[in-house]
Amino acid sequence: MGWFARWRRGRAAQRSPVTAEEWSAVIQRFSFLRILSADEQSRLRDHVAAFLNEKSLQGAGGLTITRDIELVIAAQACLLVLNLDLDYYRDWVEVIVYPDEFIVDHEYTDEDGVVHHVRAPLSGEAWEQGPVILSWVDAEAADGGDGYNVVMHEFAHKIDMLNGAADGFPPLHADMDREAWSRTFIEAFEAFERQLEQHQETLIDPYAAEDPAEFFAVLSELFFERPDVLRDEYPAVYAQLSAFYRQDPYARHNALTSI
Repeated sequence: MGWFARWRRGRAAQRSPVTAEEWSAVIQRFSFLRILSADEQSRLRDHVAAFLNEKSLQGAGGLTITRDIELVIAAQACLLVLNLDLDYYRDWVEVIVYPDEFIVDHEYTDEDGVVHHVRAPLSGEAWEQGPVILSWVDAEAADGGDGYNVVMHEFAHKIDMLNGAADGFPPLHADMDREAWSRTFIEAFEAFERQLEQHQETLIDPYAAEDPAEFFAVLSELFFERPDVLRDEYPAVYAQLSAFYRQDPYARHNALTSI
């Protein structure tokens, strides 16, 4: 992002700041925010202010958007790009929030040319170059200890979609090895599928086996919510995600618990 865009974003954050009282309440709400350093919390606060200036949060299904809803969703979304840039959320504006799960109707054509109609409840959805749709019940239930985080999941999809349809291969940094990323995720995905087939216990949501895009999104949730689980089960994946997000949540957690 150029200097003018950074200046404009900074000015916007100053015009619509997150107050100290509001920010303290958000930080205390989630452990994955409490373990951030003071500098990281400060930068995240600026990201959140800019995010809320650029994005439009709209209530659906009778939900009225409150300041609490705005801050809880924005803080979780912006944590993913804390050491990247809000430009990773470019080319779209709306976040649509339902009170609870919402019903979607989808049609898709399988490899045999058969058209299927699916009607199902969802807690979140991300559209390519379109909105992010969330269930507020699920968004505020983050940090439950199971690694589930619908906001991070859907915003990870948005990052994945920066270079086309979600496929578990987001645009990597210049200093990252595309072959290493691909090899690491393919091996882990196949190992996870075998684990489920053999009915082995896992703390990772089985939905991750749906396809590589869901694998990336679910493991991104774990990376921030339960870095210990991800690092123990798939250390190579943890290393790739750490290089991509330019963060090390496991080290943050260890630093906090060792005090």
